[in-house]
Amino acid sequence: MADTLRVTEIFHSIQGESTWAGLPCTFVRLTGCPLRCVWCDTEYAFYGGEKLALDEILRRVADYGTPLVEITGGEPLIHRNAFVLANRLLEAGYTVLVETSGAVDVSPLDPRVHKIMDLKCPGSGEVSRNLWSNLDHLTGRDELKFVIAGREDYEWARDVVRRHGLVERLENGSLRAVHFSPVWDRLELQRLAAWILEDRLPVRMQLQLHKVIWGANVPGV
Repeated sequence: MADTLRVTEIFHSIQGESTWAGLPCTFVRLTGCPLRCVWCDTEYAFYGGEKLALDEILRRVADYGTPLVEITGGEPLIHRNAFVLANRLLEAGYTVLVETSGAVDVSPLDPRVHKIMDLKCPGSGEVSRNLWSNLDHLTGRDELKFVIAGREDYEWARDVVRRHGLVERLENGSLRAVHFSPVWDRLELQRLAAWILEDRLPVRMQLQLHKVIWGANVPGV
């Protein structure tokens, strides 16, 4: 196996999502994704990219001098060397986040990685791709995200939270956070907030901070 990865971009920005939102972060966006969510905002990462040696990726990450690094995509875990890259970054002393769709087995990731898993709601068009066994591999450092386009998605996500005991996992510390995130420009913020409050759900309503700062569909932020 060649010691390389296909990379769409490496950039330094403000983390826009998860409990790490607001912190400076270096992102390594890998190329390729087997999913086609209807609201995807990173279609430019589906194809192309630049083949880089892992040593070169680590060098570029080091140039930014930021201790927080996220491996993202596309879907980064379709690449076997993404797991190797995560390990190399951990060994170099970085705090490592991996953003994944939840459609690929996360169990090979080093337990020190902070997994941010995006379970697909029906409105994404890819709900059938969820790999439910991945829930068994989440720990107290990991987070779940539901991207919600409307009421059907909300009710589906709410029922998943209840059916899989995610409230209890939040309470006992075996899961770090559950985020409900509205599809940008498709779901009114007040509406999602009202639904969460009505159902007394202990989830975090999440906005995409990078889009608030720079606007939607801007690469490299």
